[in-house]
Amino acid sequence: MCGVAGIFNIDGAPVSPVVLGRMTDMLAHRGPDDRGTHVDGALGLGHRRLSIIDLSAAGHQPMATPDGRYVLSYNGEVYNFAELRTELESAGFRFRSRTDSEVVLYAFAHWGLAAVERFNGMFALALWDATERRLHLVRDRYGVKPLYYCRAGGALLFASEAKAFLAHPDFSPNVGTAGLVEYLTFQNYFTDRTLLDGVRVVEPGTIVALSEGRETPEVRRYWDYAFVEPDQHASEADLVDELDRLFTQAVGRQLVSDVPVGAYLSGGIDSGSITAIAAQQLPLMSTFTVGFDLNSASGIELAYDERESAEHMSYLFRTQQYEMVLKAGDMERAMRQLVWHIEEPRVGQSYPNYYAARLASRFAKVVLAGTGGDELFGGYPWRYYRGAVASSFDEYTARYYEFWQRLVPGEDMQALLGPLGSDAASIDTRQIFRDVFQEHAPSLTRPEDYINHSMYFEAKTFLHGLLVVDDKLSMAHSLETRVPFLDNDLVDFAMNLPAAMKLDNLQNVVQMNENEPGKVRQYFARTKDGKLLLRKAMARHVPASVSEREKQGFSGPDASWFRGESIDYVRDLLMSPRARIYDLLDRPTVTRLVNDHLEGRQNRRLLIWSLLSLENWLEIFAHGRWEAMA
Repeated sequence: MCGVAGIFNIDGAPVSPVVLGRMTDMLAHRGPDDRGTHVDGALGLGHRRLSIIDLSAAGHQPMATPDGRYVLSYNGEVYNFAELRTELESAGFRFRSRTDSEVVLYAFAHWGLAAVERFNGMFALALWDATERRLHLVRDRYGVKPLYYCRAGGALLFASEAKAFLAHPDFSPNVGTAGLVEYLTFQNYFTDRTLLDGVRVVEPGTIVALSEGRETPEVRRYWDYAFVEPDQHASEADLVDELDRLFTQAVGRQLVSDVPVGAYLSGGIDSGSITAIAAQQLPLMSTFTVGFDLNSASGIELAYDERESAEHMSYLFRTQQYEMVLKAGDMERAMRQLVWHIEEPRVGQSYPNYYAARLASRFAKVVLAGTGGDELFGGYPWRYYRGAVASSFDEYTARYYEFWQRLVPGEDMQALLGPLGSDAASIDTRQIFRDVFQEHAPSLTRPEDYINHSMYFEAKTFLHGLLVVDDKLSMAHSLETRVPFLDNDLVDFAMNLPAAMKLDNLQNVVQMNENEPGKVRQYFARTKDGKLLLRKAMARHVPASVSEREKQGFSGPDASWFRGESIDYVRDLLMSPRARIYDLLDRPTVTRLVNDHLEGRQNRRLLIWSLLSLENWLEIFAHGRWEAMA
């Protein structure tokens, strides 16, 4: 896994090797093993390498074809590279390395941009065509690996992480009003915006292209999710067999590596199934679990520590198990580094992921994660059912929008954003929400159609947010995270499963409060619903106590900690007269909403986490403290 950086001077001016080098080195944590740059007049490519396959110097990047026409800076793993290499060798290509990077390069040289549709893996790359004087920025189908771009003066800047842009003299890290409104509405971004003004993310399954002399990039989507209700399908028994085969194949594909591979191991079905299959092929496989100190937890939070279940699975699968226990103060200690590495705060309280990656990086260079299992196989039924009984698209989006307005009650949003004036008031977040569905499910007539619509939405938005967080926090520790559930063949299978093979209560709407601790456990206790086919297939690999248990979200007892051990931290940051968030947000509204939580009237843990993240983000990025972090 690696870091990509680059400059394309649209005005034709030669790229400064010094500036390019500085941008590249801002990503040193993503690739501590090697560094390279390539300058071709107005184009400059930078690369930091984390050596995973073929650790020799033959994998050095940027990498060029022998004739010099194509130059590649690549971050990722294409797991079917061996099969593609065989095809390319038959076509006359000769390889100098064993890397998948060289296969990707020659694939583009042979098949053109159509090569991207052959790749089964995760990647974000910059490809320069020196003959056509054309740059292509390409991101994998699901958005596992990130890639950003922006205009700065006469240049197009691009990089795996937006912090690389800070090294360019024409870039200013200002807050983007539209991105801020999106984040405070959804705790995520549903467009290609970020919190940094003018910085865009290359969307999953998309190619952004720019030719020398052109001002505006061309954007083309080459792949998108398509959850459909099949007219006919195989028997449940056959579907269980096929799911088992595809899942086992996916895990096996992602074990290719010349460095140690481990796995995250919670007490749940997704990571447990991955570990069970991987451990059959990897001797003395390492597994990593993060638990929580529950001395000050209360109620449903007392079930948040999954170490006992993880330890049992480690015993069954004979792994080397490593654990860490987080306490309230650990959030505060990690906060600044976490915000620096994430760059754009997104879904959920992610500090446990930071510590999990730090733990895993001590014993492995690659780690397998269960991300994607819920989004593909129906892990959030209480959310999908919000619109399952709608009578129209308008009714559906109205219901689902209210649910995804996660942080602030609708009646408080206008007051909260008051200091931003008309710039914020003109942003139609309901239309942003509706626009997510532009290319999916034109006909909605059955509950199954609405369920598939919701699964499309969550894969496009919530899963993407999780993947961005996973990547940034693992790469902060020079660790590569792989996600077997996002194997092309497995995803294609999941998208064409009948909704009834995932969910069992299509006509029985059970609503839950997304802010409420333990919502997943409560829902499952009442319905036994979600991931039905996956549970049956994975029962072949994990104990019944795991395949039949409810999903447990990966979060600490923050609701209690924010009112207890962390209350001074919350007050010091958010109630301070010097707090920077009040340059943007209304102080009385923030104070009232935060006090609702601190005084026990409402659970606003998601809002408090987001405000803490934003306060730290403003200090680091918008107020010039980033140099101390770099």
